[in-house]
Amino acid sequence: MSTRFKSILIISDIEGSSCCWNYRASSFMTKAWRRACVGMTQDVNQVVKGLFDAGVEHIIVKDFHRTGYNIIPERIDPRAQVISGYRLGPVPGMGDLKDAEAIMFLGMHAASGTEGFLAHTLTSRISRLEVNGKPMPEVEFFSASLAPHGLRPIFFSGCPVACHQAQEAIRMINVYPIDKTTGSQDFDADSWQAGLVTAAVESLNNLSTEPYTPAGPFNAVITMRDGELTAQKISRRWGFRHQGTRIFIDTDDIHQLYRDLIRLCYLTPLIEKMIPYWLLLYDLWGRIGLAWVRRGVKRNF
Repeated sequence: MSTRFKSILIISDIEGSSCCWNYRASSFMTKAWRRACVGMTQDVNQVVKGLFDAGVEHIIVKDFHRTGYNIIPERIDPRAQVISGYRLGPVPGMGDLKDAEAIMFLGMHAASGTEGFLAHTLTSRISRLEVNGKPMPEVEFFSASLAPHGLRPIFFSGCPVACHQAQEAIRMINVYPIDKTTGSQDFDADSWQAGLVTAAVESLNNLSTEPYTPAGPFNAVITMRDGELTAQKISRRWGFRHQGTRIFIDTDDIHQLYRDLIRLCYLTPLIEKMIPYWLLLYDLWGRIGLAWVRRGVKRNF
């Protein structure tokens, strides 16, 4: 089979994966999370094998949930490169992409303040994020951060709401939904994974998408779940305007907006100055969690 794209970046999250069915399954070091890590790994590996079989020559898998240590690397086809944890650059959080041509998003979720399964943008501390009056999902930030490197977003999988948001934002992106409204008991993971692989392979010939470069200005309104005092503290910390529980960020640059939201969600000025050391500690925490997953997998799976 001849395909347009030979080098693929897979960005994978856990909420839209086949074994994550509640908030605990997305939460660090719970038994439900351990099972969700196994499901996430299986989903990604099935897609990876299908892409190699279809003629893809190079695959990078970026684990992008919480600590970045949810995928069990030794259970992924060894021809693929798995990136666990986070990097400062060249692409924020992702590192060196080694000439990837296109992006596939697996296991994703919808934007903060919408009705999707475990919907949030960057962190659940944000109850709603609107940019230019519309909810902003993570797929837009991730795609925009990769656009300067020429990567085209060609495929997206998540709950139906998340898929709809991806299609609204990115013209002609291929999607494959996972319906979690009926619960895990009636879910056929094998059949769904088979459909996921087929849809991902078909997207290799998607020539309709372009690198995602939305034009500014960008007027963001961030509503904080923890109330007015939290919004006031964070806005003063970074010099943003605020009113009640809402924080306002205005910029002409999507990359600046993404950087500002990362600061707002995860950093303090002190941590930002020490971020290489902070990332080392966060990396260690993620490795400890993955070691815990591995022990449980040996006993129970």
